[in-house]
Amino acid sequence: MTKQTFLQGTLILIAAGMITRFLGFINRIVVARLMGEEGVGLYMMALPTFFLVLTLTQLGLPVAISKRVAEAEAKNNPQKIKQILVVSLIVTAISSILFTIGMILGAPFIATKLLTDSRTLYPLLAISPIIPIIAISSVLRGYFQGRQNMKPQSYSQVIEQIVRITCVAFFVKLLLPFGVEYAAAGAMFSVILGEFVSLLYMLHMFKQKKIVKIRSQFFSYLKTSSQTLKELFSIALPSTGSRMIGSLTHFMEPILVAQSLAIAGISSSLATKQYGELTGYVLPLLFLPTFITQSLSVALVPSLSEADASSNNKLIHYRIHQSIRISFASGALATIVLTLFADTILTFMYGTANASNFILLMAPFFILLYIQAPLQAALQALDFAKPAMWNSLIGAVCKLTILFLLASNSAFGIMGVAISMSVGVVLVTLLHLITLQKMINYTLPLKDIVKMVTLIGLTWLAGSIIKQIFPWGTGNPALFLITLIALTGIYIFFLFSLRFITKEELDQIPFIKRWI
Repeated sequence: MTKQTFLQGTLILIAAGMITRFLGFINRIVVARLMGEEGVGLYMMALPTFFLVLTLTQLGLPVAISKRVAEAEAKNNPQKIKQILVVSLIVTAISSILFTIGMILGAPFIATKLLTDSRTLYPLLAISPIIPIIAISSVLRGYFQGRQNMKPQSYSQVIEQIVRITCVAFFVKLLLPFGVEYAAAGAMFSVILGEFVSLLYMLHMFKQKKIVKIRSQFFSYLKTSSQTLKELFSIALPSTGSRMIGSLTHFMEPILVAQSLAIAGISSSLATKQYGELTGYVLPLLFLPTFITQSLSVALVPSLSEADASSNNKLIHYRIHQSIRISFASGALATIVLTLFADTILTFMYGTANASNFILLMAPFFILLYIQAPLQAALQALDFAKPAMWNSLIGAVCKLTILFLLASNSAFGIMGVAISMSVGVVLVTLLHLITLQKMINYTLPLKDIVKMVTLIGLTWLAGSIIKQIFPWGTGNPALFLITLIALTGIYIFFLFSLRFITKEELDQIPFIKRWI
């Protein structure tokens, strides 16, 4: 099996993430234009429940599998890898069946009582069968990540998006005449098909490149895997605690939004529409650079685990610092573009700029989101998953408290939800940084903080000048694209002028090394 270096694996995941994020945006545009704001609202209100159930199903095993497989691979112990896979498959299979049944039975109560919109029942029921599919896929992804081969996971992500985008327009159009709730269910069904085809590909790659035979002596391995189960859960349970907090927050969020806006005197239909604008239009744009940060996080876990096992503290600090720099570099450009051209981007993508105020408020704070995932991955890889979980809990409690206090006030309304999301992002990121400083004495150099501020300031100034000199560039998609390319070129110039990305790092990338 081909093993990649940290940067090579990261770049493979980034490339796949870029493609899937682009295809995902096309999918969102199709869904938004076919179903409208209300249909998108129903779709988005159902998703947090699904994410909560999925978190309960996986029990944090993907991160644990990646770490333990990496350790077994280093020791050349295929029997241990087989034990890890056997235990993981049994645990996820049982939990996925139980939670799928629970979601189906609980869907009517969740839709009518918690989400206060009975139409969300259909999307909730439609998405339920996907849980066992993703549960098995997550085990295979953890296996490939642990062996530091990021290609199967990357290809499967692209395949999933291609299948989804191919099917979504068909199912939405087919069911839209019956109502937006049925159209939202059709959009969910396209997600299931995409994940199923993706799983088939992962299984094919596992059979081609496997080093163990899973079915051979399956139950005998299961009987002797109690120690492996303990080792997995020593990582999985604290990790799933953080994810559980995030999923519970996302689950509670639409419920609190609906209840708070009702207290503020906003109708259920309008609340659904406003929440659809915020979560269906704005958040995808703000989360756009996270495919880079998530890619770094995935590659960071086995890399830091290996460095930690050999007590190489210098490499640990270097990898964390490297991840922060690359994550910030990817997010800073997105923040500047969204702040300068919010109206234009929303109009071109969704045909309306109603949500531009959300972007202008949230984008400056969400720049900290882009370094949050690598920080959390670092804490988990270094066996500090428990402090990371507490950080997430503190952030979630503050976020939901602020959400209720502000959104229930008619003076804030839906804008209170946006403020609470921004506060949550800033708080959790700062707590992660404080934890790393306390645990391993890691601090972000002052020189780099100055570089970050300078990079944003210079690029924003350049973008403002371009916008003033060529105001017509925001009225035509082709001219606007040229404007963005020009601003990106200026940003890259500043990036290398400030030595934010080093020559040594570029040397680690084979196809770039030839040119430098």
